[in-house]
Amino acid sequence: MTINEEIQELLGQIHPPVFRLIDGAAAYAAIQGEPKAMPAAYVITELEVSGDNERMTGSVLQRTEVDIAVVIVTRNVADNSGGAAAADIESLKAKVRGKVIGFVPTSSQDGEPVTHIEGKLLRMKSGVVWQRELFGASYYQEEQA
Repeated sequence: MTINEEIQELLGQIHPPVFRLIDGAAAYAAIQGEPKAMPAAYVITELEVSGDNERMTGSVLQRTEVDIAVVIVTRNVADNSGGAAAADIESLKAKVRGKVIGFVPTSSQDGEPVTHIEGKLLRMKSGVVWQRELFGASYYQEEQA
């Protein structure tokens, strides 16, 4: 299971459930306009950076750091100012952060937990808010014989 799949699974474990849709990069790329169901969360790998080979001889072993975005999309048109949607996104951000920060992926051979890098408002229009929460994780890649 990939780190992204593990994070999707974690988001599905939020109780009571807050997302009507949890998916990955392909579904995010296919959005035309707005998600079919909201609130929605999309887990996407944004960047992977690998370090130098850690072995002097033998097969290659590299530590890879990965930035994983959770894009949250929600709608609330209860008011004209967008305040209701803004309040909703704050609640969803807190739930996502609370579930993901400190999580140790199974692929993290050194037991390093996921950390929060940044949150960024992507878009706010007509009562729909798009928020990106960026998390950092790491894993090791080893040459396959």
